[in-house]
Order: sequence, then structure tokens, then C-alpha cells
Amino acid sequence: MRQRPLSMIQDDLVEYEKAMERMAALVEERQRDARPDTLWLLSHPAVYTVGKRTLPEHLPVDGHDIPVVATGRGGQLTYHGPGQLVGYLIVKLGETEGIVDYVREVELRMVAALRALGVEAERRDTPPGSELLTGVWTVRTGRKIVSIGMRQSRGVTSHGFALNVDGDLTPWQWAVACGMPDVDMTSLSREDRPAGMDEARVRVATAFEATAGI
Repeated sequence: MRQRPLSMIQDDLVEYEKAMERMAALVEERQRDARPDTLWLLSHPAVYTVGKRTLPEHLPVDGHDIPVVATGRGGQLTYHGPGQLVGYLIVKLGETEGIVDYVREVELRMVAALRALGVEAERRDTPPGSELLTGVWTVRTGRKIVSIGMRQSRGVTSHGFALNVDGDLTPWQWAVACGMPDVDMTSLSREDRPAGMDEARVRVATAFEATAGI
């Protein structure tokens, strides 16, 4: 895996729509080479986000006051909420790289971060004809702990990953996550690894070679 140092921005809880506005501005800056490759770490209030291929029957059931927001990233429905570490990646890809190549790199870097957090994890290849298995799973329990959905525009990536740290996992059960009805979502705390958000941020930043920047 190539070296790819990133400049890091950190925030706590940011409304999803406001984060999308800022992410668009960061992407435009990177396209102009007005900023370096960037990792933005943050969390969101409770929200479901849906990709272009999300089926209506995968949307959350009625009766739960959590907004559903359409997004331009790849992937299917996912949930964001407090206790989850979100990382948006604004990275200019090389001439021979595509978004699929970079997603694989993100998976491997998250596997390394989880290992440092005491959880053995793995990425998975998608069998022909199956729903995409993008993301990261725990080795011991076979549960999904990291969701990934990304896109690129004019050679620059946006969106990124979501690592479940110690938040409430119940909202995942009210919808079909990742286009997979049988997926079992987990978190560091559910895997008996009581790492807090501060430690998770440090380990993720290290795995992405990210240091505080502009």
C-alpha cells in the first residue's frame, strides 16, 4: 500500500446537511490544489443516508423520528449517529487509480486501525452476482463494523467511512443496512473492546497517516 499522508480536520457533532456543504467546498479546494489530501473526522446526529441504488423496501420502518437523506455517494442505506466515528476523505487520485482502488485501500487502512484497537477485522471480496461487500467485518464474530461509501468527481474523492465505536446500534435494525437484510452490525463496545471515541480517532488517524492541518 502506497504512502499517502493526509491533513486532518476534526469536529465533534455536525449536522449531516451542513457537513455535506463543507465537504463540497473541501472537494472544490482539492480540485484546485488549494488544499492537500484531507481526512475529516466527525460524528453526526441520528440520520439515515441512502445511496442511488437503495430500494424503497430497505428504508426504515415508520414510527422512528430519524430523518432519511439522499446522498450522492456510492453504496446503499447506512445509519449515522452519536458514538460513531465518521471519516470523510478528500483525496486526489493518481492517474492510474480509480475509486474502487481507493475504496480497497480505505478498507485495508481501517483493518489496520481496528487491529490497533484490539479487534481483528477483514475486508471481503464480493462473489459474482452478490450485493457489494464493501466495508470491514470482524473476524471473530463475522459482524460488520465499518461501512464505506464513496464517489469521485474530477479525480477527487468524497464521502468515506463510518466506524461504530460505542453508540446505540438499535436504529440499524429498523432498516436494511448496506442492502443486506441479514447483515449484523456491530461496534467496538459490542465486540468487548471498550475503546472510547478519543482512542478511536487516534488509531484511525495513525492508520491514514493523518496529522492536524488546515
